[in-house]
Amino acid sequence: MSKVKTKLLTLSAFLTIVGTAQGVPLKDIKPGFAKNVIFLIPDGSNVTVSTLARAVYNDGESLNIDEMASGMVKTYNSDTFIADSAPAGTALATGWKTQDKLIGVKPKAATLKGARVPEKNEELSPAASVLEAAKLEGKAVGIVATSEVLHATPADFTSHSIHRNNYSVIGEQQVHQNLNVVFGGGKSYLKKDKATEANSKKRTDNEDMLEALKANGYNVIETLDEMKSLNKDFVWGLFAEKDIPYDLDRDKATTPSLAEMTEKAIELLSKDQDGFFLMVEGSKVDWAGHANNPIAITSEYMAFDKAVGVALDYAKKNSDTLVVAVTDHGTGGLSIGNSKTSKNYPELPVDVFTKDMKKAKFTEVLTAEKIFKAKENASKLAEDMLGLNLTTEELDKITKAEKTSQIETILGNAMSERAHLAWTTNGHTGEDVPLYVYTSNYANQLTGTVNNSDIALYIAKAMNLDLDKATEELFVSGEKIKGLGIDLAIDTTDKFQPEFTLSKNGKKYKFHENKNYYETDGKKVKFNGIVVFNGKEVFIPQEAINNIK
Repeated sequence: MSKVKTKLLTLSAFLTIVGTAQGVPLKDIKPGFAKNVIFLIPDGSNVTVSTLARAVYNDGESLNIDEMASGMVKTYNSDTFIADSAPAGTALATGWKTQDKLIGVKPKAATLKGARVPEKNEELSPAASVLEAAKLEGKAVGIVATSEVLHATPADFTSHSIHRNNYSVIGEQQVHQNLNVVFGGGKSYLKKDKATEANSKKRTDNEDMLEALKANGYNVIETLDEMKSLNKDFVWGLFAEKDIPYDLDRDKATTPSLAEMTEKAIELLSKDQDGFFLMVEGSKVDWAGHANNPIAITSEYMAFDKAVGVALDYAKKNSDTLVVAVTDHGTGGLSIGNSKTSKNYPELPVDVFTKDMKKAKFTEVLTAEKIFKAKENASKLAEDMLGLNLTTEELDKITKAEKTSQIETILGNAMSERAHLAWTTNGHTGEDVPLYVYTSNYANQLTGTVNNSDIALYIAKAMNLDLDKATEELFVSGEKIKGLGIDLAIDTTDKFQPEFTLSKNGKKYKFHENKNYYETDGKKVKFNGIVVFNGKEVFIPQEAINNIK
């Protein structure tokens, strides 16, 4: 055989392999290829964070997530260019680009390319998430987060609210959603309180959600050992009063890592023969970006990547499992290189950027807390905990600092300067972000540059779910209920605990906002889903409406 013919055959074989491995657009993805989906979100990350984390903590070797890279994602809202976590997470969860502060509801304004425009009178109405749709199909569902579980991203998958800070609404909905596994922080936000402002994060309904969890049959745990000993689901693991400490700072003996929570959640959820959906958020990558803390953001991303490794290990042993990872937006605008490297950047070896960061044993956050309590030891604490030799000017600033957060800023700036890093903002950024997808058959891998809302549609298609149908089934509007010949009365005497009375043929059924049951004839009747009220219209699951006769 001639060398030319051999080369042509080799090229043909190569192109065949490439052709079979190539992903396809969303419209051409075949439905129903995934029994299980694990969706991982490194909140507030961007490609610079993973690049720096790889260099600092992995000596340039590939991260777990690297093998999954498949495309790019447009992160903007329905009407504004830079997204917050609430609308960005709503897009990832429901397939609807929406507006600032909204959790799991459709927008009032949809003006940017790729944003769906809701039907008339459907503005601010709830949209079913992939988690809710999966639950309707009998799959086990769970959420894992390092923030409080009521925070924007986990809330987007499990609740519906017109403001991300309305923790009374979000928490109560989550408690009554019949989630199989919930792991994260936020215990304090579930405790009984008498707050008077709807968006204060404190409870306004004078109800104790911890007691409600137990009344609903949940196993509520608080430590790593308790989590390890679990052998069945229907559990809430609340491992912190608020957010879980940064991975470098947490007590490894009592507080689980994101990877450990992910592994246990998969273990419990995978016992369901119908399959499962799990959302995992590395919440505090974002928090570190807001604070411009290079140690916190890169170490937290590495903790997230370990969770990705856990998900990949499971998926590679279970070919019917899809793993998707994507951030909701960038935060902080981190760059490798700053104004001082403008002229000499081609000459700088990698250790110029990494050597000082590699010395850190804790984050800027915990170090600042320790220093604030003992400013006289600032120099030693900074060196022992962060590997930083502070200048006289930096120590003088610390002496004058009146709050821990000011010391944190000084330390973050110092580390950034040593590592020749720069930040553009303490807010979010609007660039496209990487898409990561693993599937056993790469003909099912989503590729290209897609909208954030396409991710939910892709996941739904993978599990053969219909999000619009799920929305219709879970959220029948009051207007439609009246059209069925059912009387509806809305009582907002207690604005924090509105009640809804449905009447037909002389029989009354009392529903409560955020709950999964109604009362009639002195009995409590449960249904799949929750009652949602957006301040004007009430939405009740079809399953409950079917009982109104």
